[in-house]
Amino acid sequence: MVLACSACPKVNSPSLQLEQVRAGMENAPNNNQKVKKHVHLQERRGSNVSLVLDMSSLGNTEPILSVSTPRDVTVQLLNTASHVLSQKILQQRTWSLEELQEEFAKIPSNFISPEELNIPGRAAKDRYKSILPNPLSRVCLRFADCQEDGCYINANYIRGYAGQEKAYIATQGPMLNTVNDFWMMVWQEEVPLIVMLTKLKEEKEKCICYWPESEATYGPFTIQVQNICKCEEYTTRSFTLQFKDECRTVKHIVFSSWPDQKIPESAKTLLHLVSEVEKILQAAENKGPVVVHCRNWSNWLLYRYADWMPATKRQRRGRHFGDSLPATYRQRWNDTNQ
Repeated sequence: MVLACSACPKVNSPSLQLEQVRAGMENAPNNNQKVKKHVHLQERRGSNVSLVLDMSSLGNTEPILSVSTPRDVTVQLLNTASHVLSQKILQQRTWSLEELQEEFAKIPSNFISPEELNIPGRAAKDRYKSILPNPLSRVCLRFADCQEDGCYINANYIRGYAGQEKAYIATQGPMLNTVNDFWMMVWQEEVPLIVMLTKLKEEKEKCICYWPESEATYGPFTIQVQNICKCEEYTTRSFTLQFKDECRTVKHIVFSSWPDQKIPESAKTLLHLVSEVEKILQAAENKGPVVVHCRNWSNWLLYRYADWMPATKRQRRGRHFGDSLPATYRQRWNDTNQ
C-alpha cells in the first residue's frame, strides 16, 4: 500500500482538474453583461432639488435704474401733463394770472437737437437754426417724386383744444427755397385755411410773398387768386389750388395788425380774426388742419390762446388781452426771437 507524502506536491487527478475548470468558468467575467452607463451627478445623489442662494443675506442692494436724459424727461412731461379742461375750469383759469404764469413756467424749453433730424439738406430749409420741429409730430411730405432732402419741412402737427389730432399745423414763414414745399404740404394735408401772423417786411424781411398777384405756378401746383377782401385789421384772399386735373379752394388770411416781437395791446382785432376763421371753417370743403405761421411759428400760440377763450369771455376781456398773458410768456417769446 502506497501512502502519499505530505512534502510532495499533489498530483492533479482528472476529477480534480474538472472541478478547477468549472470554478474558473464561474469566476470568469461575463462578456454578455451590459456595461453600466455613466451616471450624472444629479442622478447619483437621487434628488432634483437645486441649490438656491439668498442674495438678500449679503446686504441691501439698490435697484439698477436707467438714466434719463433731459430730452426723455421733456417728452415724458409733454405726453402726460396735458389734459382737457372743462369750460368752467377754463374760465376760472383765465382770471388767475398767477396760475397761468405758474403753469406756463413749467413748460420745458425746446430740447430738439439737430442730431435728431439727420436729414440731408435740412439746415438750408430752417429759417433759424435754434427753432426746429419736434421729430415726434413733424409733418413729413409724402409725394411720390419727393426726394429724401425734399421731404423735410419745418412744421409740426398740433392737437386741438378738445384733444383732436392734427387740428393745426404750426410752421415757419416760407423762404425762397421752401415755397414749393409749403404748397405741397397744403395740398397733402387738404388744408382749408392759411393764417399768416406777420407782415412780409418790417424793417427787414419777415416772410417772402409765397402767393401770386393773380396766377402763378409753384412746382407742380398752379395757384389763382379768385378774390381779395381788405379791411383795417387783416386781408382775406381766396385761392384756387390746382394739381394736375384736381382743383381745391384754399382761404388765406394775413393778420397785419400783429406788432413785431410784441403782443397786441387789445384783443379786439385778434378776436375779430378768430371769428372770421370760425366762419371760414364752417363753410370749407376741405377738412384738414389749419396752417398757422408767422416768421418762425411762435406767434401762433397767441392765436390759439384766443381760440381757447369762450365767446363770453372774449367779449369781456377784449380790452385787456395784453394784460391777461403771463409776463413769462412775453419774455420767453422775445428770447426765442432774439
